[in-house]
Amino acid sequence: MSLPLLAITQGDPAGIGPEIIAKAFRDAGPVMQGCFVVGEVQTLRRAAACIARPGDVLLPVAELSAAAEAATVPPRCIPVLPLPGLPGPLPWGQVQAEAGRAAAECVQWAARAALRGEIAGLVTAPLHKEALALAGVHYPGHTELLQAEAAQHAGVPLAQMPVRMMLANDALRTVLVSIHVSLRDAIDAVSQDNVLQTIRITHASLLRSLGRAPRIAVAGLNPHAGEGGLFGREEIEHIAPAIAAAHAEGIAAVGPEAPDTVFMRARHAADKPAEFDVVVAMYHDQGLIPVKYLGLDQGVNVTLGLPLTRTSPDHGTAFDIAGQGVADASSLIEAVRMARALAAS
Repeated sequence: MSLPLLAITQGDPAGIGPEIIAKAFRDAGPVMQGCFVVGEVQTLRRAAACIARPGDVLLPVAELSAAAEAATVPPRCIPVLPLPGLPGPLPWGQVQAEAGRAAAECVQWAARAALRGEIAGLVTAPLHKEALALAGVHYPGHTELLQAEAAQHAGVPLAQMPVRMMLANDALRTVLVSIHVSLRDAIDAVSQDNVLQTIRITHASLLRSLGRAPRIAVAGLNPHAGEGGLFGREEIEHIAPAIAAAHAEGIAAVGPEAPDTVFMRARHAADKPAEFDVVVAMYHDQGLIPVKYLGLDQGVNVTLGLPLTRTSPDHGTAFDIAGQGVADASSLIEAVRMARALAAS
């Protein structure tokens, strides 16, 4: 089998992660070849049962003893590499420390395997940040957890492993200067160094995946990008100098652009090609709302700056519908597609 191996982490077992994984293996055919699940076998068997339609044969689950065995698993079967010590099926839709611990351990195993070169990359099903915290995991989400694993593997301080979050679909890409912090802290994070570092990481990552230098638009922080200082000076004092420094390095970045219009200009449509390949946004909601508004079914979360490939669906654990078999697997399937493309670039 020529396809490189991709690990899919089961996510929070009380959420929709296991069932969208089961749906992907049931419905996505060749896309899922070479993929295997890092998780707990009975949790995936329960997920296969919850998505079963009337008259369906229950989707089988194959228990692996090594990741390489995924290459021999037939289609429409869920290959699971079980980790020792993970809890069995937990109550649906509840924030639980055991669920947070299980989700984190799956991510850590997959990250370490990718860093050792044993797999081509990982696709992470949604985890719950409150459950992580209850489990004593001192990182607020996947991005920070993976950053810590990569820094430890490289033997460098966390600050020397800068990463950024990109959310992308067929129409729009955005990369964030700050991620899971309060809005007050996000404003403080808009410094020349942080903005320039984000532009550099964005340029280097998309240069590899696009095969050409990306056209980068940098959003302002304030309304109308500060209107020449009338609505704030962050653009003048921090963002514009970062863009100028990027220009000096040969990076095609423009801005600061008005944040209320730049995402429309960067949106690709059949009748209107995008002006830009990506928007660097100043904080979490500024960058993610436009992409998610275009549809959760195609959005993919990509961690930039890591020495490994990691993608994820752009939605959460959806505790309110977990276990009902109605969750949409489209974003997970797109995340697998993108991970394959990135691993090959």
